[in-house]
Amino acid sequence: MTVETESSNVDDSNQEAEPAQLLDDEANKNLPVKKKTSCCTGLKAFLAALSFSYLSKTLSGSIMKSSITQIERRFDLTSSTVGLVDGSFEMGNLLVIAFVSYFGAKLHRPKVIAVGCFTMALGSLLTAMPHFFMGYYKYETASHTAPSANLTSRINPCSLHQGVNKTLLEVSQSGCEKEPSSYMWIYIFLGNMLRGIGETPITPLGISYLDDFAKEEDVPVYVACLHTIAIMGPMFGFLLGSLCAKLYVDIGFVDLGNITITPQDSRWVGAWWLGFLIGGATSFLAAIPFCFLPKSLKKLEEANNDKSSHGLLENMGATRKKLTPAKPKPRKWSVILKDFYTSLKKVLSNRMYLTLLCCSLLQFNSFIGFFTYKPKYLEQQYGQSTSKSNFLIGLTTLPPVGVGIFLGGLIMKKYKMGMIGATKFAFTMSFLAYIFSLLQFFVGCENHVVAGITVSYEGKPIPYHENAIFSECHSNCKCASNVWDPVCGDNGLTYISACLAGCTTSVGHGKNTVFHNCSCLEASSSWTGNNSATLGQCPKSEDCSRRFIYYTVIQVMSGFCYALGATPAYMIMFRCVQPELKSLAVGLYTLVMRMLAGIPAPVYFGALIDKTCLKWGSTSCGQRGACRLYDSNAYRYVYFGLSAVLRGPSYLIAILFFILVKKHFQNKNSRPIENGGREDAPMNKEDNCKSKERLPGSCDTENESCI
Repeated sequence: MTVETESSNVDDSNQEAEPAQLLDDEANKNLPVKKKTSCCTGLKAFLAALSFSYLSKTLSGSIMKSSITQIERRFDLTSSTVGLVDGSFEMGNLLVIAFVSYFGAKLHRPKVIAVGCFTMALGSLLTAMPHFFMGYYKYETASHTAPSANLTSRINPCSLHQGVNKTLLEVSQSGCEKEPSSYMWIYIFLGNMLRGIGETPITPLGISYLDDFAKEEDVPVYVACLHTIAIMGPMFGFLLGSLCAKLYVDIGFVDLGNITITPQDSRWVGAWWLGFLIGGATSFLAAIPFCFLPKSLKKLEEANNDKSSHGLLENMGATRKKLTPAKPKPRKWSVILKDFYTSLKKVLSNRMYLTLLCCSLLQFNSFIGFFTYKPKYLEQQYGQSTSKSNFLIGLTTLPPVGVGIFLGGLIMKKYKMGMIGATKFAFTMSFLAYIFSLLQFFVGCENHVVAGITVSYEGKPIPYHENAIFSECHSNCKCASNVWDPVCGDNGLTYISACLAGCTTSVGHGKNTVFHNCSCLEASSSWTGNNSATLGQCPKSEDCSRRFIYYTVIQVMSGFCYALGATPAYMIMFRCVQPELKSLAVGLYTLVMRMLAGIPAPVYFGALIDKTCLKWGSTSCGQRGACRLYDSNAYRYVYFGLSAVLRGPSYLIAILFFILVKKHFQNKNSRPIENGGREDAPMNKEDNCKSKERLPGSCDTENESCI
């Protein structure tokens, strides 16, 4: 009897529930299926689009870094000025980063990112525009001869300057008054700034979008994937920069047979503009997918909870009303600004966040200044061409960094690192990379052997900056002292020009020109061979090539170690602030890095590098141009010394940060109710903070414990 009664009750309840069940089936057709599809495909599509946008922005940035030397030579700029041009990207970020990070999170984030990518494309195109509006590149040379296809007559470099100096000077001055190229670099400055404005929303809005709609345990892997793909951008960018540097700047418009310089020459300028055109096209393509992505997605956990809650049939009507709430009234600007001020105050009152900010600031100053002038360092220190320097950076330095970033994210997930574990791992790897970087002081090369600048005409070393350009060996020639047109003598010495080498005859044409009867070669007491010279500087010694291999190995090891701790260090910033303040915290972090590291670092690094210049070039107007020769030893000490001085104190601040983290999270982990008293669960503790904030009864003091 009991069984029959129960079964009848069940049947009755099922009959009563049939109408509601039909409504629920209709709702399942309309709501849950769409949400599930949106969650799965939408998140993957967003991750793919964001990855490509990361690739495009890092590609454009690396093209600028790989073109710094080319731009410096093309526009006759100093290192400090070209550093200011490079820093204009950060200036663009600085203009809008704070407001985009805060207010952008309240808008349609994918579409805001799309607008940013379109702006990046426009900035890249503007950067390349000066090439098409200025004349052909006129490199510095001591032999201005009339162009001729059948140039077979011999030229006397000595007599070349005896009767035509005044005429050449007058022609060059009249031509330079009409030459507007000296100010064309401003367009590169503005284009790079516009590209910085466009790049602004990608990182803060993209990362916060992923963190809002992805599983908590998947976020570190997603971030690691993003940064790994982003590393491919610089790799492709430097390889592209290497290819462009091989091509002459005016390729297709001039006869390359008449060009007397090679890619190894310090006056060579490659097709720097071509890379920016390719980077602009890539940014344009990256913007298209974001135009079709939704404003918000639903987390997998929430989608599953919604699906199970459909059994509550009596609340179906109330659920439908909650799914379609009335549009909120627009908030006043005064309220929004007050809310912004309150949120900013909370972030700045976080001691852990401020400590991490100071530590990262020193690290970024060192890293940005170091990376900006790395191609130039390889050229000046090891005698590499611009093309080969970019190729080696893209092929040997960046891939280990990409692998390190990805492995760091996997290690963090596998061992379920919390705040304490992530802090230990990140700063240990960074300090190990710092130790490796100090070894670079001992693998440098000696100066170029240039007669009259680094050595005397007899081949003996001379003191720093005590130049003796003129000598009795070329006293019969009236040579210009400010012109840089080097030749390599058969005795292994480099001379500033064929005239200053005392050469009286020449044979050949273009790059194949050979100078003979060079009297200054006889001044070297140890030389008894031919008195001939060829165009270009003499190459570095074999010992320098061997040291370059050691330098490359050290760079790979240092970059890999530093990259291993990059993802944990990035996640630390997210976990030491309240969840709703993540976007603002990232934006403020980026703002400070741009303002106090990205802008000034290339400028003061460049200013100190300028101090090590031994020979400045000259423009067509006779003014000082780009530097042609640096003191290798002084360059190395300034370049690595400044980087080491900046990074050293950051590890003292890192110790303070670790003490704060350990004190803060160990106190929380001692509570068995929250996470079982485990010391490795601060990341899970963050999840508990998030769940508390979703509860209507959670108090402000509990929320503040997340900071």
